[in-house]
Amino acid sequence: MSQQVLSIIVLALIVLVATIRSVNMGAVAFLGAFLVGTLIFHESKDDIFSGFPGDLFVVLVGVTLLFAIAKANGTVDWLIHMGVRAVKGRIAFIPWVMFLVTSLLTMVGAVVPGAVAIMAPVGMTFAVRHRINPMLMGLLIINGASAGGFSPIGVFGVITNGVVERSGLPGNPILLWVSSFLFNALLSVVVFLLFGGRELLSRRAEVVEGVTLDPDPEPAPEPEPAGAGSGGAAVTTRPATTIAATGITTLNPQRVATLAGLLVLVAGALVFDIDVGLLALSIATVICLLFPAGAKAAVAEVAWPTVLLIAGVVTYVSMMDREGTITMLGDSVANIGVALLAAFVICLIGGAVSAFASTTGILGALIPLAVPFLLTGQVGAVGLIIALAISSSVVDSSPFSTSGALTVASSPEDVRDRVFRGLMVWGLCMIIVAPVLAWTIFVLPGWL
Repeated sequence: MSQQVLSIIVLALIVLVATIRSVNMGAVAFLGAFLVGTLIFHESKDDIFSGFPGDLFVVLVGVTLLFAIAKANGTVDWLIHMGVRAVKGRIAFIPWVMFLVTSLLTMVGAVVPGAVAIMAPVGMTFAVRHRINPMLMGLLIINGASAGGFSPIGVFGVITNGVVERSGLPGNPILLWVSSFLFNALLSVVVFLLFGGRELLSRRAEVVEGVTLDPDPEPAPEPEPAGAGSGGAAVTTRPATTIAATGITTLNPQRVATLAGLLVLVAGALVFDIDVGLLALSIATVICLLFPAGAKAAVAEVAWPTVLLIAGVVTYVSMMDREGTITMLGDSVANIGVALLAAFVICLIGGAVSAFASTTGILGALIPLAVPFLLTGQVGAVGLIIALAISSSVVDSSPFSTSGALTVASSPEDVRDRVFRGLMVWGLCMIIVAPVLAWTIFVLPGWL
């Protein structure tokens, strides 16, 4: 058994052990990286640490810290209220608004994780507040980012089209973008139907005197009978809800500063291409300095367990990549004699690896590996490139990928574990489902 195959087996064991024993998977992955790196690959500690995702660590900490501050000072509540007013209380529209806005951000050049980092915290908080399934909200945000990412000026599109051109293969940038957008849109319709979207169609939040109210809240306690309690009068919950919510539309100096910081984050990421993590952490720090009392508890709200989990898994997968495991898988494809089967396998590899690593890196690595059998003309080059692009990007919903990790980290603490488990199951399913569908639609018929 080769060292590369052994590293794949250990990765499967890491997932299995962490799931069975309910231990943070990142901690187990760090143990695996230490043991496999030292004992099997004979790496030094510097080699092992070189795979630590410092940029992803800063993104997760910076974004979750900034939005923890925004949540604590009421800015997120204000944004949610404005969102409900914009769609006139139609709750079912909100996830689709998130899909379209996120796709627009990546369509005009925002990096996919950056767009998700901007949209996920507000979307996930909104989902919990209005009892939308967090899986529905999270997946539509992630799918929206992938849908727009392959536009001719989107990051995924620029990289994919550039690799295709350098490899001397025929390409169709517009068809790549349209195909990816439609695939993600249709997938989002399935998500909407599977995760409670139909129930949302009959619900509508009311906006009364500037206050957002859910007309179908969780069951409230029965009113106390007359004579009970200190006042002796019956107690009703609706006026109390209205009084408690009246502060949502008030913009105090702290909320104004936070909104300004969020605008700077969006502008910096989209216009000036500043690193999202560093910018978010810097903005959060400035707000903490300006309003120390209100931001004191925000550091504790950073999704530290998620940070540990993602950092550990990515460190292990980076070691696998460094030691040639990914290259070994790609080389194995080249030895498959049947072109259609080879095309299907390379889509599977793209999905499986991208679920744990950088989609950008996978696109840049796997397309050149497909060049030898694409040049034979047995498989349509445009069709395979589209299928590979979809297979490698749809799995970004995995919590081990940057977009999925940001979605988990942005979820309120009381639903974070449920979102992680749901995205893990969905992401692992997409490793199989996305390549099968993409291969069947774009490769098998031979029309591209």
